[in-house]
Amino acid sequence: MARNRFLPVVDLPDDWSGALTVVVHDGKVVVLDEHPVEVAAGAPRLLLGTLDGAACFAVDLDGDGVPDLATSDLQDLLVPLRGMYGRLDDARWTLAGRAVQLVEWDRSHRHCGRCGTPTEPAPGERARRCPACGLLARGRNFPMPMYSCLAGFVEPGETLEEAVAREVLEEVGVEVTDIRYVSSQPWPFPHSLMIGFEATWESGDIVIDEREIVDAGWFTPDDLPIVPPAMSIARTLIDRWIERRLD
Repeated sequence: MARNRFLPVVDLPDDWSGALTVVVHDGKVVVLDEHPVEVAAGAPRLLLGTLDGAACFAVDLDGDGVPDLATSDLQDLLVPLRGMYGRLDDARWTLAGRAVQLVEWDRSHRHCGRCGTPTEPAPGERARRCPACGLLARGRNFPMPMYSCLAGFVEPGETLEEAVAREVLEEVGVEVTDIRYVSSQPWPFPHSLMIGFEATWESGDIVIDEREIVDAGWFTPDDLPIVPPAMSIARTLIDRWIERRLD
């Protein structure tokens, strides 16, 4: 997606205007310039984010409690996702792909994989929580005053490079460019693949997201805080940077 056009959010900002709805049904999609209640009242819906300030939703017409496909007009508009390519601009086509993935994720995680209890949306993040087992969540604090590289999760519909730029901007208010892949690491805490990147500061001063970050700062090789142990890809990235600076 074009930079800054799409913002993945789980709560609507106060200044949103207009609406886009991606209808998903039987593997087919259509993107409409309408609010979901105007498309299929009562159907399960997900907030995808905002595109150029407009709120973007996905509606699952295969979900529970959905009335019959009420309108033949909708039936005629639905097209397989692959067939939508070229009919929409890149931002809307990527939005449609994001909708298909999130609808499938939401549909497939309605029950806990461990105990079978119905899950519930977790407030403030893209996650579903089991009220019986609990949910493994990203912690705000390390158990000790340790500093690490910024980290986050790739959103559906994003490239890895877009995820790096978005997470850095969201967490510390800095824009980066020249994003370069370094290496990857299986990370069993639990079931993750860590992918490491380096990037170059482009603009912005540090402004932290206090919901996820306690502190952030610029450091030099001779004035480092406590950093992660050698087992982590974050330490690999830090050590690479130190070696270059010392050379």
